[in-house]
Amino acid sequence: MKNSISRSRFSAGAAAAFAGIAAVKSRALAVGPQFTYKYASNISVDHPLNVRMTQMWNAVNHETNGRLKVQVFPNNQLGGDPAMLTQLRSGALQFFTLDGGILQSVVPVAAIQGVGFAFKNSAEAFATMDGPLGTYVGKEIEAKGLYAFEKMWENGMRQITSSNHAMKNADDLRSFKVRTPPGRLWVDLFKSLGAAPTPIAFNEVYLALQNHTVDGQENPFAIIDTARLYEVQKYLTVTNHMWSAFWLLGNGDAWKGLPPDIQSVVSKNAAKYALLQRRDTALLNASLEDKLKRRGMLVANAETASFRAKLRESKFYERWKAEFGTAAWDLLEARTGKLA
Repeated sequence: MKNSISRSRFSAGAAAAFAGIAAVKSRALAVGPQFTYKYASNISVDHPLNVRMTQMWNAVNHETNGRLKVQVFPNNQLGGDPAMLTQLRSGALQFFTLDGGILQSVVPVAAIQGVGFAFKNSAEAFATMDGPLGTYVGKEIEAKGLYAFEKMWENGMRQITSSNHAMKNADDLRSFKVRTPPGRLWVDLFKSLGAAPTPIAFNEVYLALQNHTVDGQENPFAIIDTARLYEVQKYLTVTNHMWSAFWLLGNGDAWKGLPPDIQSVVSKNAAKYALLQRRDTALLNASLEDKLKRRGMLVANAETASFRAKLRESKFYERWKAEFGTAAWDLLEARTGKLA
């Protein structure tokens, strides 16, 4: 006689098996995560960077069955960019998003993404940094003991705001007290344009503008909006003078300490959510000019030919070609055309 198992007995057995698996997972989650890491940024919680980053780390937590939990610290909660970069390098912070122009203090060539007027728009910039130049910079980052994820996250083309007048041509920038991030490329760019740049960490920008320590600053539309800079600035000039994007960085030892299967989950989700965030930020930046006008800002378009001429006259491109090296510069110009 053939052995037979009734449907009810089979169902009961299957239910018990699944219950056992669930119990194992439940016990694992009850014990707590195997790894508890921190991610930080200088951007407000409602910016697409942190919206998508939060979704990403939630997905990682779910897909690793709670083995990796990453706490999100937006809006400079752990300090300004230089302080958080120090924390990342020491291992006190495990993940961090940072513009290449500030990362330049550790990885000099990382600032190449922000060469003045190199890119017409973000699409052209991403086509460059998703290719051989991005690979080149990524290797330089890893040589300094950090882990660079493949896809950069969008910030956008940068614009100039001011409390006193628009910056329609290079003459308008003469002696203009402008806040820049603490990166040498930014400082040299604005010095070359005749301005008076003052490096200030982003967590101090609003107060510096409010107190007139500086007369203006430069950032993409989304930052001007989410950081409420329109409250302390009157004029916005569309210059598109630099492109800005964030590297998602990991502390090298912390990254190597994760098992390969967890690394795979993080890498997959980092690529997925970076692309989603790029789309979100592009749409936001494109929508904000009219919104900022309604908030009271006076918006003008710059005549950028005079800006470019000033940079060439001051040998800006020649200096930075020598700084970054021929190999990196050639990869940049392969996409942008001749700059220097």
